[in-house]
Amino acid sequence: MRTRIDTRFADSRAADLSLSYGLEPLPALTTLRVVLPAVELELRVLGASHQVVVGPGAATWPPSSISLWPSSWSETVACLPDRLGTLPDHEEAVIDGLRVRFAARCHRRLTAGELAAKVAGIVRDSENDDRVLVGEFPGVPYGVTALRAWPESGGAAWRTWHAYPQAGELVETLSAVRPA
Repeated sequence: MRTRIDTRFADSRAADLSLSYGLEPLPALTTLRVVLPAVELELRVLGASHQVVVGPGAATWPPSSISLWPSSWSETVACLPDRLGTLPDHEEAVIDGLRVRFAARCHRRLTAGELAAKVAGIVRDSENDDRVLVGEFPGVPYGVTALRAWPESGGAAWRTWHAYPQAGELVETLSAVRPA
């Protein structure tokens, strides 16, 4: 789903992003519910940030418990005021009964043309996929936050893209979660 965000793009940069697990759902500019064979996700664009809420009734808080998925759970990659910008390159852990994998990569010092080509590819590849959420900011060429989800090994996986046109940066993340 491609959505034009009806708010001003807040300039930030990749170095300000942090990774958090288990946060309550934060105010979202747009959302997309994705039902996969083993789990339900809510993809959430928070601006130049994202949150993925995992579990049955994904955006319901406090989490409910079921046997396969011990609790609703969230991954948040955002510029949060109470956290330092420390986005890990790679992380694997068991958290709240879930096996979690996370990887991040930042493309820095992209020219306007390079960023335009990368963003155009992301948008083009998302056009016929009902498991993709693309938030586009008006008045900011190539200002997008995008999330794509798919089923993986009894759980779910997702890739995200955060474009920071003023800084010439594009952050890509890849995550997977399944019961431990």
